[in-house]
Amino acid sequence: MSERHEGLLHGLVALVTGAGGGIGRGIALRFAEEGAAVALHCRTSVEPAGETAELIRASGGRAVVLTADLTDETACRRLVDEAARFGGGRLDALVNNAGVQPVRALPGMPAEEWRAVVDTNLTGVFACTQAAAEVMRARPGGGSVTHIASIEAHRPAVGHAHYSVSKAAVVMHARAAAVEYGEWGIRVNTVSPGLIDRDGLTGTWPEGTARWQAAAPLRRLGRPEDVANACVFLASPLASWITGQDLVVDGGVSARPGW
Repeated sequence: MSERHEGLLHGLVALVTGAGGGIGRGIALRFAEEGAAVALHCRTSVEPAGETAELIRASGGRAVVLTADLTDETACRRLVDEAARFGGGRLDALVNNAGVQPVRALPGMPAEEWRAVVDTNLTGVFACTQAAAEVMRARPGGGSVTHIASIEAHRPAVGHAHYSVSKAAVVMHARAAAVEYGEWGIRVNTVSPGLIDRDGLTGTWPEGTARWQAAAPLRRLGRPEDVANACVFLASPLASWITGQDLVVDGGVSARPGW
């Protein structure tokens, strides 16, 4: 993590869900680098989230680790309340990053598995956003909410029906929330990543990563910081007149024709 500076998010308080690793970790670090105090949410990945929080503190930033099961509405509200207390009563930015992506063919999929994905990826977003909006509306300037969706919201993949549907709903939730929360000064957007690299991905799925790199005009996999930079932009004053939008971060894959 680089030296902290008075950046785009200087003085803001942010909550990042699913910050135990991968994209969430990258978002938390970038928010801290840009001057935000960061509440890192995790469900069970307490140790990795704690390591990220220590990196932020070591660079002079403020960070706290909070745990919650986002399928529980009460837990979502408690999480937001705890983040606001950490922030001295304020919460300026929420990034709804937590999600699950199991693989299961749609024929024969049990409703229980469908609900598990929808409850985490969609209902958790709804509940956290609703709770955060109540905190944000109490201060001048409102705040920003960014959902992490996926390009699979627009282009489904085999075995990912429940995931793709949940992410498509997340995109529409952001648009609906932008309309209804706009009068409170709250902006709501989505970031839709493509394939983001992680430790061991190429080794366990070499044919998939090769196909992706061949299809991407920029000829590489995404990195957590690519998604994090988009989130920083949307939470910053640079995006003060942007709401209800989906920012695709996929190296250009979505620009290629599908025929």
